[in-house]
Amino acid sequence: MKTPLGLPEVAAPADNPVTAETVALGRKLYYDRRLSADDTIACASCHDPAKGFTDGRRFSTGFHNQQGTRNAPPVVNAAYSSLQFWDGRAATLEDQAGGPIANPVEMNQKYEVLVAKLQADAEYPKLFEKAFGPGAITMNQVRKALASFERTVVSGNSPFDRYQYGGDKTALSPAAVRGLAIFRDSGKGNCIACHPIGEKSALFTDGKFRNIGVGVNEEGVLTDLGRFQETKAERDRGAVKTPSLRNVAITAPYMHDGSLKTLRSVLEYYAGGGNSNPALDKDLKPLRLNKAEREDLLAFLESLTGEMPSDAGPPAN
Repeated sequence: MKTPLGLPEVAAPADNPVTAETVALGRKLYYDRRLSADDTIACASCHDPAKGFTDGRRFSTGFHNQQGTRNAPPVVNAAYSSLQFWDGRAATLEDQAGGPIANPVEMNQKYEVLVAKLQADAEYPKLFEKAFGPGAITMNQVRKALASFERTVVSGNSPFDRYQYGGDKTALSPAAVRGLAIFRDSGKGNCIACHPIGEKSALFTDGKFRNIGVGVNEEGVLTDLGRFQETKAERDRGAVKTPSLRNVAITAPYMHDGSLKTLRSVLEYYAGGGNSNPALDKDLKPLRLNKAEREDLLAFLESLTGEMPSDAGPPAN
């Protein structure tokens, strides 16, 4: 795989190398509504390429119009995450791929029923054989195919990348250049504490889990325990994975509960230092930025909108 400017190479597990056949199969599965119990919901229903591989909603609508409790994160650049989902409950893209299918609130599809559907289809058995060799279709193969496709959904070559890594000093506006300085300045934005910029590439996330005070009710009680639900470690109470800032301008609403509608409201939230609670992350400090500095920081964040892969949309047939 050739990755765009600003991104590192994508690694794949030894037992699931990325091939043209697995990617094509995964792409077809990704857009197939038959992955849900009532044939109405596809992976793309909540992770739509036309919306930056999100759905633009606070909470996605699943099986029989049920709603989840967390905002759908973008699939873009998920290949670089060492743990998947907001709470990191899946160790790999393969593990993640099966989760929404079986989740009763999302697609509510039993694995054995899905496999039977695919096996009875006129086309899928041939595609699975091309991708994985002869034999009956398995759920493990479904996971692998979806993961292979998702590893190709990467986005880089943004104006920032052309400025920072491509040597084009005209790629950023003067406001965005000033915003980049604020982003890096430990006494101003200090955004790089959680969203680092590397020498040769930038994922704009440290991959860590942090409590930033989102999801605290009026009584100061966390309504979403985040990573704590998986680890039972006090340090993880209310902590969620730091999201990448790539394409952040086109993936509203924001935060893991989708509670903030605009990037301006996100900056206002951080300006206030987040909602206080006992587990609030130590790196979270109030932003002391004037109006002009906030506008510059917004201009920089908008410069992180990159190019989407040309062959990640619905297949022709």
